[in-house]
Amino acid sequence: MATVLQEYKCPCCGGAIEFNTQVQKMKCPYCDTEFEMDTLKAYDEELKGDAEAEDINWETEAGGEWTESETEGLRVYVCKSCAGEIVGDETLAATLCPYCNNPVVMMGQFKGDLKPDYVIPFKLTKKDATEALKNHLKGKALLPKSFKSDNRINEIKGVYVPFWLFEADADARVRYKCTKVRHWSDSNYNYTETKYYSARRSGEVGFNRIPVDGSSKMPDDLMESIEPFKFEDAVDFQTAYLAGYLADKYDVTAQQSVERANERVRRSTEEIFRDTVEGYTTVTPESTNIKLNNGKAKYALYPVWLLNSTYKDKTYSFAMNGQTGKFVGDLPIDWGAFWRWFFTIGGIASAVSFLAIWLFMGL
Repeated sequence: MATVLQEYKCPCCGGAIEFNTQVQKMKCPYCDTEFEMDTLKAYDEELKGDAEAEDINWETEAGGEWTESETEGLRVYVCKSCAGEIVGDETLAATLCPYCNNPVVMMGQFKGDLKPDYVIPFKLTKKDATEALKNHLKGKALLPKSFKSDNRINEIKGVYVPFWLFEADADARVRYKCTKVRHWSDSNYNYTETKYYSARRSGEVGFNRIPVDGSSKMPDDLMESIEPFKFEDAVDFQTAYLAGYLADKYDVTAQQSVERANERVRRSTEEIFRDTVEGYTTVTPESTNIKLNNGKAKYALYPVWLLNSTYKDKTYSFAMNGQTGKFVGDLPIDWGAFWRWFFTIGGIASAVSFLAIWLFMGL
């Protein structure tokens, strides 16, 4: 007859716990936490109930087929360098690729599988994008001075970026591992007491229009950095809005974007419920179970100004939300100025922290 051994993990440190005959309780030999048998049994039952979240079946039939009249004035431009496909009207002259800055050529009449459901028209102009770049460069102590004086903008392009907008109702249950830490001292020692708790939250959350960009050429973190877009300005798609601008063709389908949408739902749900867990020193998500219902995806074009600037043979890219004006982009560092600052201020921790902040502010 086989013997089945039941192993319990310590909820506090994760170590294997065992029955202690002296205290007549389950006790962790690593952190010395003691547990009543009933408490441990209830915890074990809760863990069994935390099943994996079910796969989500999104309804991703967004948009519709293009009609011949809608595509009559549109042309496809293909970059020979990065193979990116962008769409413009028939009046658009030869231009540079907004992604890699190489020349693009017109290949022929536009054809596509789906047309957008919505479009947010550009609210800000090329001049606004230029001014935003100037403001972005202000106050950057470690920015090379020559970057401002010698910097030239290669080209500014207004691009309608494809986004999949996901909607769903989430039935969620999240468990958090929490601690309360207390410090005190006497004449001989400094003491730290850490108590561990388990907090549970459950409820329903509705998500509307979670944006996931449908272009592999657009860095996901860059597009998320210029969010949010205000959907109240969105209108039903008409090709007239594309006049004078480029429109990137989606090369990532809605179905291929589901994983990122699910992750954004999961992260947002944890953050929403996390804000309700108060009174603890630390709060860490331990188990998340989310079931989504009524999942749908729509197709939209969002306005983005893309700017490329060359400095010492390196291209620096910037992006501006064409509706709200939010501006992000990477910047070079004057390492000479950095080390002068380092030796003046002193302290490795301060220097590393300042550098980390600088790199983060670049986006």
